[in-house]
Amino acid sequence: MHRPKFKSHAVLSAIALAAVLTTGCSTDTPATTDAAASTASESPGPAAAQEQLAVVSAPSGAATPTAVADGEGGGGAKKSSLKVASYDRKTGRAVITSRTPTKPTARPSAPPSTTAPADPSAGASGSSSAGASASAGAPSGPSAQLPVAVGDIIASAPAPGAPDGVLAKVTDVVGAAGNGGTAVETEPAKLNSVLGASKAEGEVPVDPSSVDVKPLVNGVKVSWAKTGDLHFGPEGAKLPLGSLRLDVGAAIATAEGAPASAAASVEGFVQLAPEVAFSYDGSADADGSDTSDASGTTGDAAGSARADSTADSAGKGTSPDGAFLGLSGDWASKWSLKGRAAGSTDGQPIRIPFAELHSDPVIQVGPIPVVVNLDLTCYIQVNADGKVTVDVEQDLKGDFRVGGSFSWAKGWTPVSESDMTGEPLKTKVTAVGDVKAALGAEATVGLYGTVGVTADLAPYVRAHADASAEGSADGTGSASGAYALYGGVDLTGTLNFQLTIFGTPVFQTKIPLGALHHEWLLTEGRATTSPPPTKSG
Repeated sequence: MHRPKFKSHAVLSAIALAAVLTTGCSTDTPATTDAAASTASESPGPAAAQEQLAVVSAPSGAATPTAVADGEGGGGAKKSSLKVASYDRKTGRAVITSRTPTKPTARPSAPPSTTAPADPSAGASGSSSAGASASAGAPSGPSAQLPVAVGDIIASAPAPGAPDGVLAKVTDVVGAAGNGGTAVETEPAKLNSVLGASKAEGEVPVDPSSVDVKPLVNGVKVSWAKTGDLHFGPEGAKLPLGSLRLDVGAAIATAEGAPASAAASVEGFVQLAPEVAFSYDGSADADGSDTSDASGTTGDAAGSARADSTADSAGKGTSPDGAFLGLSGDWASKWSLKGRAAGSTDGQPIRIPFAELHSDPVIQVGPIPVVVNLDLTCYIQVNADGKVTVDVEQDLKGDFRVGGSFSWAKGWTPVSESDMTGEPLKTKVTAVGDVKAALGAEATVGLYGTVGVTADLAPYVRAHADASAEGSADGTGSASGAYALYGGVDLTGTLNFQLTIFGTPVFQTKIPLGALHHEWLLTEGRATTSPPPTKSG
């Protein structure tokens, strides 16, 4: 009567499962427990809610935690007490130290059974498996003391030998190193290997006091202000919190033959409050869907960004569903241009870099330290015909946003936005000609030592003057001239293939941001003169 007996066992198993789920007790036999676990894991249920990670400024210095993703267990990374004691980017060799004697993110085998096997036929193989589990679970040998294992992925804030931070996968555990550390071999990893199926979005201000400023000309003055009533520099007490200001005055090439009174110079300041914009959406991993055929085409550049949807060998899982990396913030500048600037050579403007700025802000995305590399070069640029003499000044304020955005529908697409307005503070234009002067900044933004976005933001002031003259037979005549002063902003840049550090498909060529050009009239005027008649002899 085999069939009735089968039904009886099915009823008993259901009763046992109900008892386990209701009481939470573990008094059933191992076979019953395994059957219940198998039934629970195979039963379809509601999809797990996607984990939302906060995006905030990381603690400064040694307080910034490291994150480690279990290479075998999958899922997102977890906070760890591990530290990268040293790192060689060329070879990938690193030394890892830990405050704890055992690995903080262990991946133990199934716990040894507390009940003897019900089936004596398990024999030697059952004993062997139990012994192996017990051996793996107990720190009985030197290997149990290793802080990491092959396949683990480490995300670290800047460390010795790694000023840009570390995002790497362990490929080999070499052995003990000095100072109680462990030497490992690594290769670069991708962000999706530590962020997994999570979601994160936020903008984090860059601490102005963390920005390293290198003046390139004499007379550059640096000022900043931050929370806690902390400020620095001659203008620091006047600045809004989170702002960095650079004051500069520089002589520029003067047109040949111009009088001494027409010596050309630029003087002013640029003030900015930069913020790093970051987002990640791993929902493509969350639903387990195959996104390899979701790469519809919309343009050559975006299409090339979707050419290869295979996950990188240094990471796990598929590409994220969305990502963004960019730089935004408030901008203010006021500068004056005086004199008669020399004509541009071969149509190329005169460009004078006056300061280089660098910062490696660390943003905390959940437990993961994401190191952002920010570089700016502030410059003066003058494009003139060598004919017009000016004394003009503009006060400009506004904001900007540049970056790259990824989605499976469009691939990587550029973002370039700027909303700025200006007003004239001084206007004097002499003679006929054109001159344009910009006080701008060229910025690069990347992650863990890569360059993802390059942008050139150039607010400018432009003066144009023309004239006409009329005469008569008696020697009388008149001359009239018109001038106009314009303010404007130019924004250009590129997305670079290193943005694939997010774990997105590879694209082979740079994607232009698309030129943004906006100009407005500041002021205009006209003058008419009638010279006195020439006296006859």
